[in-house]
Amino acid sequence: MQRRPFLISAAAGLLLTGAVVVSFAPTRSGIVSAAAKSVPADSGWDRQAAQRYLDGREVWWQAWDRAQKDHGTYCISCHTQATYGLARPVLRRDLDDPPPAGAEQAMLASIEKRVRLWSEVEPFYPDAKYGPGKEIESRNAEAVLNAVILSSYDAREGHLRDITRVAFDHAWAQQSSSGPTAGAWVWQNFHYTPWESPESEYHGAALMAMAVGHAPDNYRGDAVIVPHLDALRGYLRSHYDSQPLLNQIIAFWASARLPDLLTGEERSKLIAALQARQHDDGGWSLSDLGTWKRVDNTPLETRSDGYATGVIVLALEENGVKAQAIKCGLAWLEANQDRSTGAWPAWSLNKSRDPNSPAGPFMSDAATAYAVLALEAQR
Repeated sequence: MQRRPFLISAAAGLLLTGAVVVSFAPTRSGIVSAAAKSVPADSGWDRQAAQRYLDGREVWWQAWDRAQKDHGTYCISCHTQATYGLARPVLRRDLDDPPPAGAEQAMLASIEKRVRLWSEVEPFYPDAKYGPGKEIESRNAEAVLNAVILSSYDAREGHLRDITRVAFDHAWAQQSSSGPTAGAWVWQNFHYTPWESPESEYHGAALMAMAVGHAPDNYRGDAVIVPHLDALRGYLRSHYDSQPLLNQIIAFWASARLPDLLTGEERSKLIAALQARQHDDGGWSLSDLGTWKRVDNTPLETRSDGYATGVIVLALEENGVKAQAIKCGLAWLEANQDRSTGAWPAWSLNKSRDPNSPAGPFMSDAATAYAVLALEAQR
């Protein structure tokens, strides 16, 4: 596969004059199956279409029987709800939307209800039904994602609400204080990369660091959380070298607001690794960001995708990296949104999925959210 050189100097850059767009046909579960066509790289992107896709997928998620939980609440999905909770408030700003309503408000109400009733609500995956250890795994992941989502909304308003502080408190209370996960959280593991697998422990911890760093009212300087944050920093630093590139990118993203997470050498090494993996079309592929292997032994999709491209461009932008490669990545994102659905393409790292199955669009849900965040970060 051909790669594009990663150029730190814009003056020495390569110009991306065109890209390949993957066109998706709507299906009952959201999107999916591909046919390529050329689209000019400067054609922009459709915020309204992205909004419709993300809102529509949230509506679908809340209607799915497997998402229903006790007390009239919904499961937080790493792929659909968590990434939606990061991207949707950003879109609201630039579309001049009214306050959250409909399915978006229902999501927030569900999260806030579970935060308030934390000692009463059942874990998403109780041991009795899913096996030993699943209760603590799901409890930990939920606590972190509650804080990530609520703080994302508060960051846009410039004030950390009391309910969000309580969500952070629940997450810190679940943080491991000893053993191999000290400073992190024993994470949900159903062997679904990248969100529910062994390496997701680091991924989740890095997302927590990102949320703390972005939280308003100088939350990261709160004396009460300093010991927890120090333990989290220690975990992220000591485990960084053994992580797949995807996890290192999330830590890099978090380091934009917690600058002492990574050393200068680690930052330079990561940028060089991304340099080697950028494709000729300006995008990146998730298959290049780790040593994944599908359980059904089908080959991984190696084309550029919205998830990898979005999260890499976002992390570079947030860290103030000046590179022609960012412009090329943004051009890929602009050219590869499916205008009929509003989504960006991405494919499962775990198996070849039927696009019409419930899990078929999950990777594109996350890809679309990260693409939106990357595109909006340049504004």
